[in-house]
Amino acid sequence: MLSMLLCVLYFGVLLGLSAYGLHRLHLVILCRMHRAKIARAQDVPALSDGDLPRVTVQLPLFNESTVAARLLDAVARMDYPADRLEIQVLDDSTDETQGLVRAHVERLRARGIDAVYLHRTDRVGYKAGALDAGLKVAKGELVAIFDADFIPQPGFVRSIVGHFQDPTIGMVQTRWGHLNRDVSILTQVQALMLDGHHLVENRARFGAGLLFNFSGTGGMWRKDAILEAGGWQHDTLTEDLDLSYRAQLAGYRFVYREDVVSPAELPEDISALRAQQYRWGKGTVQTARKLMATVLGAELSRAQRLEAFFHLTPHFAYPLLVLLSVLLLPALVLFPAADTLTMVAIDLPLCTATTGSLAAFYMLAETAQGRSRWGAIARLPMLIALGTGLAPHLSKAVFEGLRSMSGEFVRTPKQGDNKGRYRVRTDLPLTEAVLAVLSCGAVLASVQTGHYFATPFAVLFAVGYVYVAAMVAREQIARRREATSSAPAVWSDARPSDASVVGAWPRPATKERSLGDLAA
Repeated sequence: MLSMLLCVLYFGVLLGLSAYGLHRLHLVILCRMHRAKIARAQDVPALSDGDLPRVTVQLPLFNESTVAARLLDAVARMDYPADRLEIQVLDDSTDETQGLVRAHVERLRARGIDAVYLHRTDRVGYKAGALDAGLKVAKGELVAIFDADFIPQPGFVRSIVGHFQDPTIGMVQTRWGHLNRDVSILTQVQALMLDGHHLVENRARFGAGLLFNFSGTGGMWRKDAILEAGGWQHDTLTEDLDLSYRAQLAGYRFVYREDVVSPAELPEDISALRAQQYRWGKGTVQTARKLMATVLGAELSRAQRLEAFFHLTPHFAYPLLVLLSVLLLPALVLFPAADTLTMVAIDLPLCTATTGSLAAFYMLAETAQGRSRWGAIARLPMLIALGTGLAPHLSKAVFEGLRSMSGEFVRTPKQGDNKGRYRVRTDLPLTEAVLAVLSCGAVLASVQTGHYFATPFAVLFAVGYVYVAAMVAREQIARRREATSSAPAVWSDARPSDASVVGAWPRPATKERSLGDLAA
């Protein structure tokens, strides 16, 4: 009975993971089928200066002293009429970023640039709260948003503003570039993962007329689309995904532009990556809790509803992956090694549905940007290992998202020109260490019992858990030592103040303006 239960559970987990794998393969096919429509998105007519709409560029900041000046300089270089472009700095910072950015805004204003510095005395709603407060006083009918680590290119606004001549277009998302792609194997794998999201997922969904999302930065919204969808809400940690679905359910269409690229930083240490992925994972689950029933009951096509289900639930694969890691060792010990024919009939299709779909997915992401598909193949083992190593932490994010809405928005530390200025504090990776030991045992068991199809996966599991556990432990031990020194780093888990007024903006003594000034 125990063996039968283990068998059912083991293959049930494999089938669940295979379903998400086949979904990735489906997205690859959609990209191929709709490549003509995807390419046509670039054929947007250029507008004369007299026809250009007013645009507000919102820059939400929180303790970003290492990158804020770079961002402001990049936005100030945008090729757009000065009388039709507003730069809105939404600063929730609690450190020296306030003074640095305020002074920088003053210098831009002296050059005739319409730059506004707005500082909240609390962080109610975190990024969503700042965007919502700024939107209330934004001059533009269109709103572009950039996170602090981005460097928007001069032609960004002109390249996409023409899409909004169509009143049904609510948002245009552009592709993320990677400033530090080749710093380490960690950044290379992250770049590949994000390229898969942008160059396969976004392109496929856009081309097939399915729902997709604003990525939180590097895109432009129609202000009315935000307002008609209910505005920025902060009851989830992925306010961008939440608003995207509400806006599309309200009837607005989205456009994806792969040819417009905004470079940005990737986290260079594993602790920062885990914090970022945790927030995305928990927020996506929260958004699924909030909107799934509405989406499945909406007047959408069957394909749109099915894709929305997979789009809102991808992080459920991580608990399955952890469960597979736990079950692998007893399964290898208790189940006899199958003959070759059985392995080809059962194991090979499962491997193809998981690993094969990943290979096709990321090869397309590489070739879509003119890179060699073999680069994806070379980095695929480390991508699988890293995904496995992150699985326990992201499984916790899934359960937290199921248990509670909202939560603290822990920003991803930006390095800029001062690496080590901002850090992430996290727990030591005890779960990953235990799973590393189990996976190493599974490697030995797979060889001794003749389960050779399982050996590569057991090796990747072991490598992933060992890598993440070792890197996190090393970083956190080093940072705990730094915390006792005379000049500790600034931790990214700073708590908001106790101010109770949402959107309370202090009146400055200079040209910085408060909400009351702007509303008047």
